This record gives sequence, structure tokens and C-alpha cells, in this order.
Amino acid sequence: MISSRFWLSIVLVFFSVTAHAATYQSHQLQGNQLQLQTDEFTVSLSFKSKGSVEVLYQKACLKQLPSFALAAPEQQLAATLNEQPQQLEFATTDLTVRIDKAPFRLSYYRGDELVLAEEKGFFAHETLRGFRFQLQDDEKLLGTGQRVVGMDRRGQRLPLYNKASYGYGTEAQQMYFGLPAVLSSKKYLVLFDNSASGFVDLGKTEKDVLQFEAVAGRTSYIVMTATSYPALIEQYVTVTGKQPLPPRWAFGNFASRFGYRTESETRAIVDKFAAEDFPLDAVVLDLYWFGPDIQGHMGNLAWDKKAFPNPKDMISDFKAKGVNTVLITEPFVLSSSKRWNEAVQANALARDLAGKAKTFDFYFGNTGLVDVFSEEGSKWFEGIYNELADYGVAGWWGDLGEPEVHPADTIHSIGTADEIHNAYGHRWAELLYKNRLEQQAAQRPMIMMRSGFAGSQRFGMIPWTGDVSRSWEGLKPQVELSLQMGLLGMAYTHSDLGGFAGGEVFDKELYIRWLQYGVFQPVYRPHAQEQIAPEPVLHDKETKDILREYVKLRYRLLPYNYSLAYENSMTGMPLMRPLFFENEADTSLIANKDSYLWGDAFLVTPVTTAGVKSVAVQLPAGVWFDYWTDKVYQGGKTIQQPTDLTTLPVLVRAGSFVPMVPAVQSLKDYSSRQLELHYYHDSSVNSAKGMLYEDDGVSPDSLKSGQYELLTFGAVAKNNRLTLELNRTGLGYTGMPKQREVTLVVHQFAQNSELLVNGKSHRWVNSAAELTAGTAWFDKAKQQVRVKFNWDQAKVKVALQ
Repeated sequence: MISSRFWLSIVLVFFSVTAHAATYQSHQLQGNQLQLQTDEFTVSLSFKSKGSVEVLYQKACLKQLPSFALAAPEQQLAATLNEQPQQLEFATTDLTVRIDKAPFRLSYYRGDELVLAEEKGFFAHETLRGFRFQLQDDEKLLGTGQRVVGMDRRGQRLPLYNKASYGYGTEAQQMYFGLPAVLSSKKYLVLFDNSASGFVDLGKTEKDVLQFEAVAGRTSYIVMTATSYPALIEQYVTVTGKQPLPPRWAFGNFASRFGYRTESETRAIVDKFAAEDFPLDAVVLDLYWFGPDIQGHMGNLAWDKKAFPNPKDMISDFKAKGVNTVLITEPFVLSSSKRWNEAVQANALARDLAGKAKTFDFYFGNTGLVDVFSEEGSKWFEGIYNELADYGVAGWWGDLGEPEVHPADTIHSIGTADEIHNAYGHRWAELLYKNRLEQQAAQRPMIMMRSGFAGSQRFGMIPWTGDVSRSWEGLKPQVELSLQMGLLGMAYTHSDLGGFAGGEVFDKELYIRWLQYGVFQPVYRPHAQEQIAPEPVLHDKETKDILREYVKLRYRLLPYNYSLAYENSMTGMPLMRPLFFENEADTSLIANKDSYLWGDAFLVTPVTTAGVKSVAVQLPAGVWFDYWTDKVYQGGKTIQQPTDLTTLPVLVRAGSFVPMVPAVQSLKDYSSRQLELHYYHDSSVNSAKGMLYEDDGVSPDSLKSGQYELLTFGAVAKNNRLTLELNRTGLGYTGMPKQREVTLVVHQFAQNSELLVNGKSHRWVNSAAELTAGTAWFDKAKQQVRVKFNWDQAKVKVALQ
């Protein structure tokens, strides 16, 4: 319900700006694009989906840059135009744009509900341009990317200039990866498709006005609306592009630090993981792979053969063990580096005002910057990646891509630094992603970068939250950061587990708590400055014993986690989900940044304070199980969930299916031939569904070609009888198991006399050791029924009564 105060404010704004507002003159409709001419500017409206429309204002002599946010349209949409004497209405079935002719103004409706209206709308004065919208009194605002300012960001004025935030903790208004997009509790999203330096003012300066301003750039915004938050996110990724599936190994454990200095040290750490019985899928090499010191060598981007005499053999040996090599690269080329003259001669670098390669000083030395927007810069950079790929490198880490230092008088092929700054990492990711697909068409790119723009997810970007303080203050905001990024497409945002910056004394509890949290976030990558080892295998026995089980749990959950990746690639649904998704009518839930949903099944509350024995958990409606004990909690209230150093507070929703497999040393040996399927039963749940997505873990075309298998699970409870049904669909893939040995675990189900699998009785045994295919066992202590059978046909039905 829109308040009377809101309507009053609209009227007041109408009278206050009438004298300065533009006036409609004419319009022209071509397909799904409407072009409007006013006495001040031209406006083009183009529907990008049924629930989204792009609005582009163009004024004479105002330079426009290309869109960076928009993906190629998936389909042509039918739109209707209705003309009245004072208004035009341009609409699809899901979104209507109302155009007032005098004064000229755009408003956006979902059905009959006004969701967003321009206030002044477009403005352009000298070197400042942007948009103003009217805010409703009771709406809450999220978005804008990486910030530590709380979940509801209304009342903030936030810079839009990607910038390093070294050693941040519980407050940070400006960070590595800003996003010029705002998501409202009124279920609309407005994305400003402008890469220039600017600000977004979310009711800070004027409490009822949302204002975007920039010093240059494209004068365009996209409005999206939907009836639910997940549907709104799906609109966003439909417009800006969907995240391709990462390679399966990216869900495994990473060995990473700043940094491994020699080949022998790198080999030793990989061997150490195996010796300590810790699974491992990747080793990450920081800048020492191309130089012996931190300063003076950036831009070499070739192996330092003194430190790494046999990199090809090393990478090949790692690959045989299932360990993939990830290399850091940066876009800076120092004038002291071995490639400086080569880069200058190739015209690969951004220029100064005299037209020469621009140089400037920063921490690593005197440097130039690759112009990733130019054909010459792109070609030069691609050549380096091609060289490195020949060594067998499997993953790419792009660092400092804000760019970390970017003088305003740096000239790129399409504009100045301030015009394109926020799109630099985005364009770098695009260059690398397309190059890898072109050169390695059968392999999914793995690209980890800390800065980008709206839509960077379509280039497979995996962001992290930067150089966080190695402290409790650094751990506290990690959920907020990942949740906010996931709302805007960047669903693989993760943290340097254990913290990166500072810390002279090992805080064992902090370290364990951070790595426990890592099991239920997108990428498992401990990484830190080397004065305290980031690798769990280098710590004391208790630390290793606790964390070994958590790393193995990460591997056991691979079928569940990989299915979340599938869901994200199809719909944009983030892997980490805020609690307000559970009850969209209760906007107070937006503030919760302590707990989150990992997929649909798990409710996770990281421990972010030392020495606690319990944590407060705000339970959504329904019934919830303690993951470790199967203790049952009734939802809709706040509980104190017990915890100790060995247990991360995790709950599982009643009615959930959680597929698991035995842990392996590396995901190269992953298989679901032995599948453990958990169903969390409660009498309050009459029916439930689940699924498991499987493919070869490698092919970039798995989804497009249909080369995958989708396992679906269903449960129906009626009259003390529980029926579970398992189905298999899809074209299949190379290496797909033709038969699976399934252990079905039904939680909180008392033993009964009858158990049928496809209509045939299963024999009850007396212990877990006797459990084989065709038998069942009741674990009295845990109140679990375990049923084992072979699944070698399209459908299996299990009935318990």
C-alpha cells in the first residue's frame, strides 16, 4: 500500500520541477523499442525481458560509452503501446512504463502497483550526470556491491569507484567491487549502466530521493521488477548474463598463500596435504612465480627459472595427483620488468596526454597499465595467457584489477580512466574468458578476480572479498559481503579463509571458526600473508584433526554443492541466500547478516566471537534439525544453538534431501556411484522435493547440449506411511554411472514392520556392519532408518510404514 505521504511528495515534486522539466514532442515505435523525443533530449526504451526495460537518455554533445552490463538479448519481446492525450503506456505482461508528456517523467508499474518513479529523472550539468528517483517511506534498499555498512543501505551515500580496502574489518564504505545497482524491498531493481567514477545516494542527502551521479559515462539505467526476490534476481541475470558452471574442481580445497617462493616449496606443500590426509584440488601461486621479490618484477609474467626450474613437469605432476595449478597475473607492467619494452612496442599500454605509454609509481614500482579496452592491449595480454596455458595452468587469478592505482589522466582507447575505471576488471575478465574458450574449447575457464562490474558473472568470474583483516573484526562482515554480492549475480563471492592481512600471533579459535564457515560458502580457499600459515596442514594436531573432518565434509557435500551451482547457472539463485527470502512480507529480516541459507536445506550461523558456547539463530518457519545431533527445533522463533570448537552451528530444514558421497583425495576421482541420500523427515511435511545435478565437471557446453543427468527426489507422507521416489532424467554424459549403490538415510523415523523397495520387502539387520544392498537398519540412538539398494533403473520407490 503506497502511503498518502508518498503521493503528497510526488505532487510537491511535480510543482517544484515543472518549470525545469522537459516536454514530450514525439515518439516512434520500432519492434520492442520506443524512441521518445523531448525538447531537451532523446529517450530510448527497450524491453530486455518481460519484467525489465532499458532506458537510455541521449543529449546532444554528451559522449556515450557502450553498455558493459547488458548481455546479448535471449529473445525478442512483444510490447504494446497505448497513447492517451497526456500519457503513453509502454508495456509487456509484467511491466508497464508510464510516460507523462508534460512535464516529461517515467514511472514503472507492476500490474496496478507503482514500484518506482523518476523524481527529476535525468540530469546533466557540465561534468556531472545521472538520475533521481522518488523513494517510498517504508522501503529498504540493498545492493551496491561490496560494502560493510549493514544489509539495509538506505541512508548511505556510497562511492562508485572500485578501490582496494586493505585490512578492513567491520566498517568499509568503499571496497574492491562496487556495483551500480540497487534492490528494493518493493521488489524492483534499478541498474545504472555507467562505468564512470560516481556515487549512489540512497536517501542520505535527501531522505526520499535515490540519486545516481557520475562524472561521465553512459546515461542509461535498467529497471527490473518481479513478484519475489528470487524471480527478481532471475530478471537481473537474464539481462546481465548468467554465470557459466565452474569446473568441478573449483569446489574442492585450495592450497594458497602469499606466497610459495620456489618449486620445491610448492611441491612440499602439495605432498603435505596428502600426507596429512587432507583432500586437495588446487594450488595457487602468488607473484613469486615470476620474480624473487615483491617489488620490481610485476609484468614479467614468465617463470622465474631459478625458483621454478621445471614448471611444466611440476604442473604435470600435480595434475596427475588431481591438483590444478592457478597462477596470479596483474595488469601492471613495471618499467623495470623484462616485458616493458615488448609491451611498449606492442602498443599494449594505456597512454598519457602526450600519447606515450603512461607511467606512474605505486607500491610495486614504476609501472604502466595494460589497456584491456584496446585491440593491441588485448592481443598482447592474450598472447601471454596462451604461453602460460601451454604449461598446463588450469586456473587464473587476476589481482589488482580495480585497477588498484589508476591516475585520472590515464587514457584508454575508449576513454579516460575516470570514464571506464569500474569496468576495467570486467573487461579483463571478458578478454580472458573468451580467450580461454577459444584456445581450450573443451575446458571450463576458472577465473578468480577481485573487481568487476554489473554482469561480470557471465564471464565466469569468481570474486573474493579482498585483503581482509586476520581478526574477528574481519570475519564478522563476510556473510554480509557474500549475500550482497549474490543478490546481484556474483554468487561465488568468497573470503580468504582465516583472514589475509596482519596478525602476528596465531589465533587458533579464529582460524578454526573461519575455516569451518568456509565449508558452506562458494570457494574453499584459505589464503594469507605468510607469517602465520594459512594451510591447515601446518598447524597443531587438534587444529588438523578438527579441520580435516570439515574439509572432508566439503567433499562429501559435493553433489549438493554442485547442484546449487546448476541452479545458479539456470536462474541466478545465489548459493548463499539471505533469510528474508523465507518471509518476504517481513522486511525486518533484511537486517539479519549473522545467518544465511546454504541452498534450500542448510541454515548456517558462523561463529564470529571468541569463546561463545551458543549463538542466537533466527529460525524461519517450519521444523529444523541440528545437523550434528538431529535435535528438532520448531521454527518461527529465535533459539540459542549450542556450539563448541568442533561444531559450526548448522541446521537442516525438515523436508530436505541432502545427497552426499564418500570423500576423495581429489575431485578427479569424484563419483556418485556410492550415493548417500539423506532425507530429513517430520510429520509436519506432507510432501517434499529435491534434486541432484551431475555432468562431467569439465565441458563448457554441458547445459547447452543437455549432456547431464538430473536426479530428482520426492517424498510423500500420509497416514503414517512415508513414500520416497527417485527418478533419473537427462541425456547423460561421459562417465555417468549406470548403476548407483544408494544408502538412503531417513532422519527421525521410527522403525516399522514394513519396508518396501519397488514393492519388494527389505530385510532388517541388527548393525551397520551388516548393511548391504537389499537390507535396512534402524539406528536407535540417532532415530534413523538406513536403507541400502542398487539404483539401476529410471525409477525407485521406497515405502516405509
